[in-house]
Amino acid sequence: MKLHHVLLKTLKAIGIAVIVNVSVSYASEALPLADDPVVEQRLNTIAEELRCLVCQNESLAGSRADLALDLRRELRGLIKAGKSDAEIKDFMVSRYGDFVLYRPPVKPQTWLLWFAPLILLCIGLLVLVRTVKHSQSKHSRAGEDDWELETPVSASEKKKD
Repeated sequence: MKLHHVLLKTLKAIGIAVIVNVSVSYASEALPLADDPVVEQRLNTIAEELRCLVCQNESLAGSRADLALDLRRELRGLIKAGKSDAEIKDFMVSRYGDFVLYRPPVKPQTWLLWFAPLILLCIGLLVLVRTVKHSQSKHSRAGEDDWELETPVSASEKKKD
């Protein structure tokens, strides 16, 4: 019986050692952000103004998508090559269109993007006002019919008829 307990404890110890060894082998050191913190700061500033093309509601700086990682790597290379912020954004727009910018320029191709929310709000308000007016006029006409009172007829007038 004692041999059984010793074997069981030994197997548990070996199992724990294997699990710890495997988990440590999968862990890796965190990669440094960049060789140059100035480049990394500039990259983050530019990437905050660009949209992740995969996530679409996240900035390029905050996205963990593979494409976002590739684009940040590309941006880092452009920064190291001495390109200005405007040149980098122009490069991204030429490659992916105005959609990549969180604040696209106001031009005929983006009018719908800029003014559609305002147009939809105006249409919604117009429909709401017309519905309320129609409901009130319908209710007031129905109310007039319901509340019409006949004038009281006196007994002498009834005898005349």
